[in-house]
Amino acid sequence: MKEDALALMRDIPILSIEPETAEVVDTYISHRLMPGDVRGDALHLAVASLHGCHYLLTWNCAHLANANKIEHIRHVNNMLGLYVPIITTPVELLM
Repeated sequence: MKEDALALMRDIPILSIEPETAEVVDTYISHRLMPGDVRGDALHLAVASLHGCHYLLTWNCAHLANANKIEHIRHVNNMLGLYVPIITTPVELLM
């Protein structure tokens, strides 16, 4: 099934990591938006926010697709002047 999943992603462009991404990640962590030991979650959100992605799809319901987190995410992104993507799981998007 791995090959099938990768085939679905073949035509989706890979977003670049901009120079300011590290600063955004550090801000997320310093504002306790996400734990510092899981920097990948903060990176995922930072890249989506900096690129103005409409949706951020994730299976991570602890740190990203979590209704209790969205206001905190919105607050920090607004403070940084960043777009706030809709954060959801693939299943929720298809409903």
